[in-house]
Amino acid sequence: GQLPTWLQGILLRNGPGMHTIGDSKYNHWFDGLALLHSFTFKNGEVYYRSKYLRSDTYNCNIEANRIVVSEFGTMAYPDPCKNIFSKAFTYLSHTIPEFTDNCLINIMKTGDDFYATGETNFIRKINPQTLETLEKVDYSKYVAVNLATSHPHYDSAGNVLNMGTSIVDKGKTKYVLFKIPSSVPEQEKKKSRFKHLEVVCSIPSQSLLHPSYYHSFGLTENYIIFVEQPFRLDIVKLATAYIRGVNWASCLAYNKDDKTWFHFIDRKTKKEVSTKFYGDALVFFHHINAYEEDGHIIFDLIAYTDNSLYDMFYLKNLDKDFEEHAKLTSFPTCKRFVVPLQYDKDAEVGSNLVRLASTATAVKEKDGNIYCQPEILCEGIELPRINYGYNGKKYKYVFATKVQWSPIPTQIAKFNTQTKEMLHWGQDHCWPSEPVFVPRPDAKEEDDGVVLTCIVKSDPKEPPFLLVLDAKTFTELGRATVNVEMHMDLHGIFIPEQAVKTETE
Repeated sequence: GQLPTWLQGILLRNGPGMHTIGDSKYNHWFDGLALLHSFTFKNGEVYYRSKYLRSDTYNCNIEANRIVVSEFGTMAYPDPCKNIFSKAFTYLSHTIPEFTDNCLINIMKTGDDFYATGETNFIRKINPQTLETLEKVDYSKYVAVNLATSHPHYDSAGNVLNMGTSIVDKGKTKYVLFKIPSSVPEQEKKKSRFKHLEVVCSIPSQSLLHPSYYHSFGLTENYIIFVEQPFRLDIVKLATAYIRGVNWASCLAYNKDDKTWFHFIDRKTKKEVSTKFYGDALVFFHHINAYEEDGHIIFDLIAYTDNSLYDMFYLKNLDKDFEEHAKLTSFPTCKRFVVPLQYDKDAEVGSNLVRLASTATAVKEKDGNIYCQPEILCEGIELPRINYGYNGKKYKYVFATKVQWSPIPTQIAKFNTQTKEMLHWGQDHCWPSEPVFVPRPDAKEEDDGVVLTCIVKSDPKEPPFLLVLDAKTFTELGRATVNVEMHMDLHGIFIPEQAVKTETE
């Protein structure tokens, strides 16, 4: 095929790559050592490279020739690697364990720099051209968080907004929203930009010892959206996991009879909206987008009715008959919540406060709380991406992977949230990764651009390839076949040519 001449830059991807070290094996697919890979587009040609993230975790494991650093689904014993782990396994010092810096989930842009990210307090700077691993940053040196998401947001000025959980800090467990500036004052250029990190606000956890697990959050022009789901981490279990010989994943529990609380923080005043909004229990990982319309906040996410998705990826379940056996007990459902921030305070109890054309409801209750039920937009999509120029604004299109009852995606989809139409691309034995939308320079329409995805073939004899689709029509423009063993990955970003610092700079 033919690639558009304007497509110049680097598609950078991250995900688990190595699951066996010496005689030891990780229990879970999400535990594997981070493997970075990139496709560089230059003058109609594509260059591929891949490299393991040289984290402290990677170096310790390779040196010991076995797994010595615990991951979320795999506890390692004992830990001879003293530079990562505290020597004392006293109850207190191990309450919040020293987590891994195996940053295998996503890539974050901060100013001109790029970082591999996971869900712990560590991120690793990388060179997007050579994939070399650079310095390690510990968020907890700059803000009191023990965990942080891998799905930050970027505002119009290029500042990074992210959220993390602060576990039992000064007797409180809270969710902390923080901002990393895109630039620092000239006289402080030598200092780390993280020194200028600023806490935007914090939200107390409903429970001191059971904070909610979350993988992403939402953003509109004026509000930050945090969904506190009843899929929670048990801190006491976490503190004793090592002694009990179980992994940290076993410290997560979902309570289907509990509520899901919706928090809205005003970005200007940094205060939370005082009305309490809630919905039924759900488990979700990915927000799609959110926006404001006529006094309402509309936010879309992909939700499940249980937490079976994580269990599917235990390696013991990923055998050769995986496609036949792995059946999700809960199907990913794209839900739209419509929350009336401005409503008639004298509205009757039991009345629906939503004034927009949607089947979503928000019902006023006796105690003043508002019970929200979503509109179902579609089913069976995951790893959603949008044209990020429309983040926080009214939008039409979601690009996503299409999953049947198995968690392995079989197609790429483009979903129109307004007409509910869906376009697909798929071929036999093709497993696509998260689709990334790249807008055409000077594009006027939301879907004017291309969609990039890496395709792994389920037949090991067939080589993987990078697929380039026209985002409007979803027709194939071209593919670049790579004669290497490529792994399924998690998330990534496209870096336009002008955003890549050259080596000399």
